[in-house]
Amino acid sequence: MPLENEQFLSVVIPAYNEETNLRAGVLEKVTSYLERQPYTYEVVVTDDGSEDATAAIVESFAATHPCVRLVRAAHGGKGHAVVTGVLASRGEIVLFTDMDQATPISELEALLPWFERGYDVVFGSRGTVRRGAPWWRKVMSRAQIILRGLIVDLPDITDTQCGFKAFRGAAIRRIFERMRLYAPERRQAVEGAVVDSGFDVEILFVARKLGYRLKEVPVTWDYARTRRVSFWRDSLRGLRDLLRIRWNDLCGRYGSA
Repeated sequence: MPLENEQFLSVVIPAYNEETNLRAGVLEKVTSYLERQPYTYEVVVTDDGSEDATAAIVESFAATHPCVRLVRAAHGGKGHAVVTGVLASRGEIVLFTDMDQATPISELEALLPWFERGYDVVFGSRGTVRRGAPWWRKVMSRAQIILRGLIVDLPDITDTQCGFKAFRGAAIRRIFERMRLYAPERRQAVEGAVVDSGFDVEILFVARKLGYRLKEVPVTWDYARTRRVSFWRDSLRGLRDLLRIRWNDLCGRYGSA
């Protein structure tokens, strides 16, 4: 059944204390690019319980840009903010991206053609070099690739963590129905900025479990704009989530296609 007021593209942007990026004109850049495209679109910003002026700035912007909507959520971390925004979206294709635009919205041009070739999930990849990233980010990247292969059997995916992923709308909703760690009903209150590294892994794991066609596509990425990753905290959270995904799978909680 078609969604009410369905658009071709929904761009979902999670936001937690993003006043600095918003005042720097991020939404202006995103909408300026989309206005030049030949398809219909909407931008859904999910405010993840921000403590600054994030929500007020987005509301003010949306008042003069009807294709932009603010969705409010209690603070639950980036993963659940994405889920909330996606479930509120109306796009045939749904992209989620970061407010800092470390991967610029124009990289959509690299992703969209793959849907015409029959893919269901098309996601950006920063590769393994990560130019400009510090040594510890490179170590994290290499370790994640090895652990993903050993624990959840995703050895052929180079980069699960790039925050630039697109899906057929029907596919991502079905994926969310099967997720366990980051299922919509399992949101928990958190403190501070939370990256949720296991969120992206669980999405791709479930997508493959359901038989969807996945395509990893190289995109531009600017490390200088990314500030919220912590080596020890996020490494430990990531390992914990990999083990939990594996356990859920062994217990048959993800089902099959």
